[in-house]
Amino acid sequence: MSSTDVERVIVIGAGPAGMATSHALGKIGVASVILEQEARIGEPWRRRHKNITLNTHRNFSAMPGLAFPKGTPAFPGRDAVVDHLMAFGKHHRLPIEYGVTVDTISREDGLWAVRANGAKRLARDVVVATGRDKHPYMPEWKGAKEFGGRLIHAADFGQANDYAGKSVLVIGAGNSGFDLLNHLIRAKTGQLWLAARNGPSILPKRIANVAVHMFSPVTNALPNWLADAVVGTTQRLMWGDMTRYGMPKAPGGGVSRLRSDYTAIAADDGAMNAIKAGRIKVVPTVREFRPDGAVVLDDGQTIRPDVTIAGTGYRTGLDGLVGEYGVLDERGFPLVNGSDHPNAPGLWFLGMRPNLRGCFYAAVQQAGEIAKGISRSRRL
Repeated sequence: MSSTDVERVIVIGAGPAGMATSHALGKIGVASVILEQEARIGEPWRRRHKNITLNTHRNFSAMPGLAFPKGTPAFPGRDAVVDHLMAFGKHHRLPIEYGVTVDTISREDGLWAVRANGAKRLARDVVVATGRDKHPYMPEWKGAKEFGGRLIHAADFGQANDYAGKSVLVIGAGNSGFDLLNHLIRAKTGQLWLAARNGPSILPKRIANVAVHMFSPVTNALPNWLADAVVGTTQRLMWGDMTRYGMPKAPGGGVSRLRSDYTAIAADDGAMNAIKAGRIKVVPTVREFRPDGAVVLDDGQTIRPDVTIAGTGYRTGLDGLVGEYGVLDERGFPLVNGSDHPNAPGLWFLGMRPNLRGCFYAAVQQAGEIAKGISRSRRL
């Protein structure tokens, strides 16, 4: 292997974070290659349900130097996001190798060895930009394997009209759960239930047609206690005391939880009012699933939904790649984000945590910081 190959930075993942990193490195004269397991840009977005939109405003969700086209909605939809990512990759002629699956990352003689598609590639720096929602996560509920009903993850939602005439149980009052409910209330479904262990920290997408996310830079600049108060006060002013409708209290402030345990603040687009109107019934969390299709809740009550959807989040899938280096927490999320860890210099992570200003915005900022960090380390 030539010295040129060794000097090249390997970026894993051609999503927004990976492409932003390669672009930032190129601007300062550092060569990189992006390894992407899919056959084209934006494939994870293409697999998402047709109705999905960003919860972040288009002004904070654009790739560097490339605005969304005129007429794009404030919260761009799936196809608009895919087109935007494709346009960025094409415009900058990013060095993406498609169909490359990374199997392991290891340390060899002061370099990082990336084994992918049966070959070993060496680099002084490796940037992991595979995303925080790579693998759908579903708890091991009692009886789930023998369940006689239909149980799916939110990743397999499809589109809202698929559930016309069907009763649906959504498990989880987080970002995924409310995204599903925001769409389901617009379809002619049967009964909708929300099984909630904890109440959400949630903000409306709009107040009087003004996108609430436009105020995120101000909230993001506040200390935790004050930002929590802003989110909590907004939530109460919009919907009052939701415990009257069966919603449990949130276990902590929304911004504090986002920054400490990476719990994203949910976005409401009608679901909260649907709960107040009785369109959605809040019930306790699930205790077990039964072979006859019944779902037993924590309070002993039994319901029989036509479809149960687990809005229970995702995992990074990084344990098998870098778990031996002490750079991950107990859930498999990197302990650092936008930097490298002291245990593994030259192994960089970004795009792994939610951010008030949005994941696209954070990825672009972190990409710039990582590019500077790699440049500094090479000068030293």
